[in-house]
Amino acid sequence: MRTLKHPLRSEIQLTDVFHALSDPTRLAIVRGLDGVGERSCSGLDVPLSKSTLSHHLKVLRDSGVTHTRIEGTHRLMSLRREDLEARFPGLLEVALRREPTPSG
Repeated sequence: MRTLKHPLRSEIQLTDVFHALSDPTRLAIVRGLDGVGERSCSGLDVPLSKSTLSHHLKVLRDSGVTHTRIEGTHRLMSLRREDLEARFPGLLEVALRREPTPSG
């Protein structure tokens, strides 16, 4: 069975996390994973080609923001909330906040 490489908690770098979260598509993916445990690629509500989605998911995984588990032909993603909170307390909560919409 194939396994995917994930950085250890101690290897997660703030600059990598910032880079991963700086893209609106990746931020939307992270927000979609918030509070759901695991979600499959097909369960993500992101209108992208498979290759583009795979690229974004790899950036998130390589940065340490997400964890991907392979089960059969499915890849299940989850946020690495505990690891991110241990490395950078409060960062994920700030990133997950929705920007207020302008009124009027």
